[in-house]
Amino acid sequence: MSEPKRNALVLHLASGGEPLVYALADASAKGLAGRLQTLMSSGAVDTPELEDGNRVAINFAHVVTAHFDELPPRTQVYGSAARANHGFRA
Repeated sequence: MSEPKRNALVLHLASGGEPLVYALADASAKGLAGRLQTLMSSGAVDTPELEDGNRVAINFAHVVTAHFDELPPRTQVYGSAARANHGFRA
């Protein structure tokens, strides 16, 4: 059985360093996809919903590039939903 596709928002900040990767909720990823270019060009702030149900405030004025990607199975990034433990339970 294959795992469902997981949406990731990858942000490269103006300050440099490693990119920030957020696991987005499906509805949030669909809504943000159509607005990403506008958010980037205007430097607006948006609060997308993450896979775990929380929200994150992103100030796009500090973002140099942003794109969507697919997270591999069992990858843990900001906003990843808790996965069921495998194996025996105590």
